Amino acid sequence: MPSHRDRPPEPSPPNSQPDAAEPEIEQDLQELETALDQFKRRYAQVKGDRQQQQTLQQQLQQIQQQLQDLELRLESQLFSWRELREPFWQALRFLGLGIVVGWILKSCAS
Repeated sequence: MPSHRDRPPEPSPPNSQPDAAEPEIEQDLQELETALDQFKRRYAQVKGDRQQQQTLQQQLQQIQQQLQDLELRLESQLFSWRELREPFWQALRFLGLGIVVGWILKSCAS
């Protein structure tokens, strides 16, 4: 004779109030839908931010290249002939004057 312990548990009777669980399920579904919508919006924002980051990085590289080009042009203007013309002629005058004075002193010494 089977004992009380050997019998499988009897299935619980169906819920006498099926409508009582539906509001909880609907509320859970609503919360899940809200969370999914928030996730979708956040994902779209992250995706847009990544694209904006790439765009800004490209613009930054272009600006850095333009800045390097500008610096090169400015440095080349620092050594233009106009600015070096006056020191060049002064050096040439004093060098020429030194040669003339040297010839005069050499001819006086001989």
